[in-house]
Amino acid sequence: MKAPNVLLVCTDHWPSSLLGSAGHPSILTPTLDQLATNGVRFANAYSECPVCVPARRTLMTGLTPHHHGMLSNGGKALPEVPTVAESFREAGYQTSSVGKMHWQPQRQRRGFEEMLLDEEGRGGENGRPDDYELFLGDEGYPGQRFTGGMSNNSYLWRPWHLEERLHVTNWTAQKMCRQIVRRDPQRPAFWYCSFSHPHPPLAPLRDYLDLYRDIDPPTPVTGDWIDDDLAALPPALQRIFQEQENRSHQYTHQQIQGIRRAFYALCTHIDHQLRVIIGTLRDQGLLQDTILCFTSDHGDMLGDHGLFAKSKMYEGSNHVPMILVGTDEQKTNGQVGHHRVDERLVATRDIMPTLLDLAGLDIPSHCEGMSMVGAEQRDLIFGAHGALKDEANPTRMIRTDQHKLIYYPVGNLSQLFDLESDRCEIHDLSAEPDHAATLAQLQDLLVAELPDDERNAWAPSGKLTGWPEAQPNPPAPNFWFDGQRGIRWPHS
Repeated sequence: MKAPNVLLVCTDHWPSSLLGSAGHPSILTPTLDQLATNGVRFANAYSECPVCVPARRTLMTGLTPHHHGMLSNGGKALPEVPTVAESFREAGYQTSSVGKMHWQPQRQRRGFEEMLLDEEGRGGENGRPDDYELFLGDEGYPGQRFTGGMSNNSYLWRPWHLEERLHVTNWTAQKMCRQIVRRDPQRPAFWYCSFSHPHPPLAPLRDYLDLYRDIDPPTPVTGDWIDDDLAALPPALQRIFQEQENRSHQYTHQQIQGIRRAFYALCTHIDHQLRVIIGTLRDQGLLQDTILCFTSDHGDMLGDHGLFAKSKMYEGSNHVPMILVGTDEQKTNGQVGHHRVDERLVATRDIMPTLLDLAGLDIPSHCEGMSMVGAEQRDLIFGAHGALKDEANPTRMIRTDQHKLIYYPVGNLSQLFDLESDRCEIHDLSAEPDHAATLAQLQDLLVAELPDDERNAWAPSGKLTGWPEAQPNPPAPNFWFDGQRGIRWPHS
């Protein structure tokens, strides 16, 4: 068969619910909805470690977080196993990436022959600017990405302060289109397009804010396990909410509606720019022979249960979009199909083996994922965030077809949700006698998934005991202003 091209599109902070095709009442995602119709939408896709760096390491290697070695953000190099880009390159593919990579050392290729970076002002080693910052400098706006005052980790919002053509979403799409046009005509291509939004800063184009001016976002949900009195919560939850208080992530209903509109505006902007990329594939005569996968590294709580951002094992944070579109042949021969919704449990680690499988290539033996177009099904997904240390407030998760167990070793807290009847995780069933057997079953499954050091620390007798004496954290100042950036380049 003719080797297909492959386009992998990743976003940052995009929850699975924010798709029109998933039934969201407010979000405008016409391009993604059409892609879902043209292929398959996986309704139960999860990020095993819902923070940027570990999730992207899983995406690139097909390894689970415990095996690639990172359970929180940090700067460790990728493990020495073949990446998805290296696997395609070794098979003769031309490989290129545009956008956010979020690995160290920056600009390490790991199989990408060409790489244009947007690292959100992190600067990399010795403050080197990324390619988007260099672009702003070339256009006469050096160092001005963040001069609108919005922060990478805050939910303050305002319209984008520069021209529309200078927005990073436009830049990412335009550079991806250029890579497509500049392809080697004698080789198939693997393209990785990584949009850095809707991750804050929440600075969407004014035109996209205007699209939502008369649309009311849904009101955030609040679980019956939440208490307005912080001191009444279990220690692990007290730690989560105390951290939010430290970072001033407390907002009125009106403010949350504004935050959600700004966030939705960033999503719709990406959706429309993705349309430009698809149009370029079509203009170049490549669309019918291109496999496309759309996903996100993790989601965002966006005020649900009073929480914001990522790292939590609740649905807003770790339930991610996953849309797969095959070549025209794969749409019609049943390998991928179209007009399909797949309810199987899938995860970020499944993307690498799926794309290689669809391209007719061997899957490296180290990959822990499964091909999403095969017949294989899994019984559960194990999720993990935070290392084996008390101050990290680590979290572990088991997701089965029906239930989700969230476990906090701090205070030995288990939460149990029935996601068939309660997808928004309103009712914690862990204390209800009728669900005691289910709770015990999922706790046993969790213990079986824990690596030896965690099992010895939290379940030395085979049953979860955690750290029952752990205490809440005291209030602390936000000295770093949520990682606020200033004028980044050139440096004096």
